[in-house]
Amino acid sequence: MKKFLLDETGLELSEYAVAAALVAIAVVGAFTALGTAIGDKITSLGTTISK
Repeated sequence: MKKFLLDETGLELSEYAVAAALVAIAVVGAFTALGTAIGDKITSLGTTISK
């Protein structure tokens, strides 16, 4: 039992999983914001051209 409690292998794996999840959330957020900004610029350009 003592060996099991001192084993940190599972802890390392869970830390990597949490880090990967945080990176994935950040990437999705960045692409969402970037997509919105690009959409706004295209709309603005289309409005300017049609005037």
